[in-house]
Amino acid sequence: MSSTTPQGLTRFNTADASEARAALHEVCASRAWGSKVLAQRPYATADALFTASDAAMAELSADDLAEAMAGHPPIGRPKPGDPTSNREQSGMAGASDDLKAEMLELNLAYQEKFGHVFLICASGRTGEQMRDAVRNRIDNSPEQEREIVRVELGKINRIRLNRIAEGDPS
Repeated sequence: MSSTTPQGLTRFNTADASEARAALHEVCASRAWGSKVLAQRPYATADALFTASDAAMAELSADDLAEAMAGHPPIGRPKPGDPTSNREQSGMAGASDDLKAEMLELNLAYQEKFGHVFLICASGRTGEQMRDAVRNRIDNSPEQEREIVRVELGKINRIRLNRIAEGDPS
């Protein structure tokens, strides 16, 4: 590895397996994804890490995707005390009570139809954009939605992996 490897990536590459696995679990709750990404260490660049993440995400089974989704709280209800969850869902923080109530209803309808939380890469999105997305996606077939979720998880994983690579602990 060259001296241009980001400090956080160097730490990730040299961490013992249990510490690296724990960091990956914070990125994505799928054990299969984490094992595949862990097995390819060391990474010379963040892009190499992202490529490995994308490849692992593409290979996840429906059960693996369900495990990954289980690690995400519903939009509008970030995990209490979790800075990552709060940061990623900040678009809902200033939402009106009406919008929050509508998102709760839409989340419940979505979860009833698909059996899992509505998952979207919420970073940088407003509450209205997230509401519109769930409205648009609720009529999808389970197969369509599973592939959209796979793409959204990949985006979330890249954002979180970038924080690891750059050495940002939160």
